[in-house]
This record gives sequence, C-alpha cells and structure tokens, in this order.
Amino acid sequence: MAIDTPAPATPPATLPVRPARLSARDRLVLFVLCAAQFMVALDFSVLNVALPELGTGLGMSRSALQWAVTAFALPSGGFLLLFGRVGDLYGRRKLFLSGLALFGAASLLAALAWDPASFLTGRALQGLGAAAIVPTGMSLLTTTFPEGPARDRALGISGTLLSLGFTIGMVAGGVLTDTFGWRSTMALLAVFALIVLPLAPGLLPESRTPDRPRLDVPGAVTVTTGLLSLIYALSTAADRGFGRLDVLVALVAGLALLTAFAVIESRTAAPLVSLPMLRRRTVAWGNLGGLVTFSMMSTVVFVLTLYLQEVLRLSAFRTGLVFGVQGVLSTVAGVFVPKVIGRFGARLTLVGSLAGQGVLVAALLPLNAHGWSVWLATAAVSLASMCHLGAVISYGLTVTSGVPDGEQGLATGLVTSTQQVGLTVGVPLLGVLATTSGNLLAGVHTVLALDAVLVLGATALIAVGLRPVRVAA
Repeated sequence: MAIDTPAPATPPATLPVRPARLSARDRLVLFVLCAAQFMVALDFSVLNVALPELGTGLGMSRSALQWAVTAFALPSGGFLLLFGRVGDLYGRRKLFLSGLALFGAASLLAALAWDPASFLTGRALQGLGAAAIVPTGMSLLTTTFPEGPARDRALGISGTLLSLGFTIGMVAGGVLTDTFGWRSTMALLAVFALIVLPLAPGLLPESRTPDRPRLDVPGAVTVTTGLLSLIYALSTAADRGFGRLDVLVALVAGLALLTAFAVIESRTAAPLVSLPMLRRRTVAWGNLGGLVTFSMMSTVVFVLTLYLQEVLRLSAFRTGLVFGVQGVLSTVAGVFVPKVIGRFGARLTLVGSLAGQGVLVAALLPLNAHGWSVWLATAAVSLASMCHLGAVISYGLTVTSGVPDGEQGLATGLVTSTQQVGLTVGVPLLGVLATTSGNLLAGVHTVLALDAVLVLGATALIAVGLRPVRVAA
C-alpha cells in the first residue's frame, strides 16, 4: 500500500499470491509477539487510575505525578532507534528476550519501591526494557508476515490487542488499586513478564540483517543523547518552567545533538537512520500522524483520569470502568479497521481517523462538575479512541509499506519512536496546564481545546502531504 509514485505494473501472472490465512505456527509467533506488546500497553494504562493513590503513598505532588509516566517514556523513547538498529545487526530475538527479562525485573522493583526515587528508577528500567521489546517485536512481526493481506491482518490483530491491553489495564488498575493498593499494578506486570518470557525462546526464530554492517556509533550516541536531552527539557519545563538553567541547557543540547545526528547520517556509509527513507512522504507524514494521535490521546486520558477522580469524585474502580468502555469499543474497532484500510487505503483511513479524533475531543468541552458529565466523558472518549486506533494501525502501515526486510527494524524503530515520543511530550506539554491550574476543571477545558485544535490542524497538513502523486501519461 505504498503511497509514493508506483512502479511500472507487473503482469498479473507474475504476482505472488500471499494468503491472508495464518498457519498454526504463525499464530503462535503472533501470540507471543502480541503478548509482549500487550504487556507494554498494559504498563501504559494500568498505572493511570492509580496515580492519585500513588502520589499519596509515596509523597509525590500532583504536578510531579507526570514523572510516573515520563520516567518510563524517557528511556523508551530515547533508546528505541538505537535498539531497533542493534536488533537488526546483532539479532532481534536476543534483544527481544533481554528486554522481556529487564522489564520483568524492573516491574518488581517498582512494586517494592520505598520512596519516589526507587519507584522512578524501576519505571525508567521498565522503559529501557520496553525500548528493546517494542522495535524488535514489531520487526519480528513485519519480517515474519510479508507485505500484503497477511501483514495487514497481523498488524490489525496487534493493534486490537494493544487496545485490549489498554482496556484491561484501566479496568484492572481500578480493581487492583481499590482492593490491594497501587503496588499491585506493578506486581501484575512482573507476573505477566514471567508468563511470557519462558514461551518466547522456543517459538521465535533469530532474525538479523544478513550483511552485518558496522553499527553507526556516532549516530547512535548523538540521537540517543539528543532525544534524552530534549525529552528531559520538555518534561522538566512542564513541571518547573522554561526559565531554569538546566532546562535551557538540555533544550539547546538536545537540538544541537539532533542536528549533529542529521549531519552524521548524511555522511556515514552505514547510517543508523537512512535520510532517503526519512524523505519519503509516507514516512515523514505517516510519522507525524502517529506523533499527533499518540501525544494528543495520551493527554486526554491523563487529564480525564484526574477530572473523573478529583472533580466528579469517582473511585479508582469506577474510573477504570469508564475507560473500560473506551477499550471495549477500541477492540471492536480493531476488527473492522483493517477492512476499512483494505477498502479505502491507509492514507484516507489515517486522515479520517485523525479528523474523527479531533472532533470527538472537542465534544468533551461541555464537561462540568455535574454527574451527567460522566456519560458525556464515557461516550466521547470511547468514540475518540476508536478513531485513535484507526490512526495507529493506518500510520504503522503507511510508514512500513514498501520497506525491505533488512530495514524493517529501522522503519519500525521510527514508528515506535514516534509512539514513545508522542506519549512522552503530550502529557508534559499539555497535561501540566491542568495539574498546575488553580482550577482543575478550567485547566481540563484549556487542555482539551488545545488538543482538539492541534489534532485538526495536523490532520489538514497530513491530508495535503499524503496526496497521491499523479504520474503523467
């Protein structure tokens, strides 16, 4: 489903037939890979409804609660490109299994945390494990299932299970927090990792780039430290302002390092990131769509979690049920999104999904302190999440289609880097407007309005940027 100028048509008789049906072994491989992605998705959501109790238990202020999210997203976003390429060169299976082991151990540390520092250390190590799991898992998936109906179906199942992981995380987070306390949410992840890890070695084949070029060390150092510096600057500024010296230094350093990275990649023989790939319209505009849908939807979930518990005074369990409805409808959407993509293409699905997400976020603006608002919140965020899932699946297909197997780790690394950076910057940049506002309800309204404007504005740009190129007759 490449969107760039098509190659000359191949006679129908020479086209390979790629069945959409999966073999028994394919299903098992897909199960293991999706289970790992499910676990990471669970991590993103299971803690959300526990944030108020977590803050009380560990003595973290409301504005500092964003670090429970950012401490995870900082390393997972910063190291994704590096780990994606390391997996390409030295073995995706090895790195995938190492990430699973680290994730499980880090979850146990977070569950046993005795102060904010130990908890945030566990969250950061979880993020490092996720940085290894996500790109290598996606690479193993896209190299196992060839481009066409089989890959579309596999990515559709993966996207559906990601939404299901988010759903179960929100519901389980509410139940566990009310019953056993916030620590049980982290303990659940440790148990899940212990279940998945023993199954993976016997099912996953080793996969790497056959020519084994040297790792682009200068590129790896500059992009990783650049992303870490930039994410740190944005996250800290959201909590403490842009006037701090460390924020300004980190911001300048991050931009300078990413500029140096671009220069290095243009001159090295074996770049970590192929600049010609980044210049592909499908990669550039597709990743912008991913950045927008993840950053803006994660922000909505964050502020609604605070709104439901602190304005409407819902319990953690009832808050989890609200987001449970959201996840159920997202799971339903995962069934028919691949069919929509098959009928209309990834480009139109991406643009339509983003437009729907923006409109439905705007529909949340009438929220107030009255009880009926819970019904509006439930309906609008659930429908917005269905559109969000459509954008997630279609942007992944847009970016990875037409990419050779040897560069799938790079392509999926870009996809998942966009995902993690989106999850990282959305809450600090917009969510803080709600947490630092003297009036939480007014802050929520401000965040939702900005969120809707940004989504709809980006949708218009992406629609123009991904217009099909017409070839002159």
